[in-house]
Amino acid sequence: MNVSKNIVAGIAGLSSTLILSGAALGVTWDMPTPYPDKTFHTENIIEFAKDVEKKSGGELKIKVHSAGSLFKHAEIKNAVRGGQVPIGEFILSRISNENPIFGADSQPFFATNYDEAGKLWQVQKPIVVRLLDKEGMIPLFSVPWPPQNLYTKKEIKTVDDLKALKFRAYNATQEKLAKELGAAPVAVEVPDIPQAFATGRVEAMLTSPSTGANSKSWDFVNYYSDIQAWLPKNVVVVSKRAFRKLDKKTQQAVLDAAAEAEKRGWEMSRAETAAKTQILEENGMNMVHPSAELMTGLKNIGDNMIIDWQKSAGPDGKTLVEEYRKLTFE
Repeated sequence: MNVSKNIVAGIAGLSSTLILSGAALGVTWDMPTPYPDKTFHTENIIEFAKDVEKKSGGELKIKVHSAGSLFKHAEIKNAVRGGQVPIGEFILSRISNENPIFGADSQPFFATNYDEAGKLWQVQKPIVVRLLDKEGMIPLFSVPWPPQNLYTKKEIKTVDDLKALKFRAYNATQEKLAKELGAAPVAVEVPDIPQAFATGRVEAMLTSPSTGANSKSWDFVNYYSDIQAWLPKNVVVVSKRAFRKLDKKTQQAVLDAAAEAEKRGWEMSRAETAAKTQILEENGMNMVHPSAELMTGLKNIGDNMIIDWQKSAGPDGKTLVEEYRKLTFE
């Protein structure tokens, strides 16, 4: 009889140990991101992952796979959608070919500073939430890159100086802009930028001071023109299916950490702009204040592009432009 009791007690103890062990292990999410660890977006996401683990009491851990090491940038969105990974990051405008709304923040000279970018996200976010919900995803937070500026081997004084140049384009909007400028769009990912310039595959690009400094652009271009074309945003999305598998407390931990990451990320982006612009200057880049003629030409192209964009985006595009302009100009 005592033997039986001991066996029962032993089994009960083993079950309790297994249950406690499983709880201690929790859930681990693999998270692909497209940029290297030293990129401020990745640094912010690493902090987000730490916050999630802390706020969830270890119930959820997020393992960050940076620099496209798990999935390439172009594959991340569909990897989350298809359930290959529960969470991921990508630049929102990359999927503007699926719906123009995703590229609203990359329309040239539409929202060109942080205050305007924040107001644009206010009106863009509800539509993005609705669109991604249909694909089984939830946007957790979004963080802008610093303003996009012009990198070239020669000084650009007018839009005519950009004609026939091989122009790096990382989304559909940049492809259209390049064509409007009379340049030739070339698709090049961030890690490949130095080699693309070195081999003559690319002669000009619009990108942030972050990417410019991180890729040591002074090694392959000479001029940095501060045109502040737009502030594109990265977005972190989670699979609805994966999110709903979490208990309510862990779900709230994710949402709270995401809210903090968005606020922190915008602050990091502002600081990044100042720090990386200084690095470019310190390394010998010619820092050019664009001529009035160049800016007039660029803004005229931007005005025409936003009209075309609004038409292509349909009722959502009309609503977004109207609401954004109310916030900006009233």
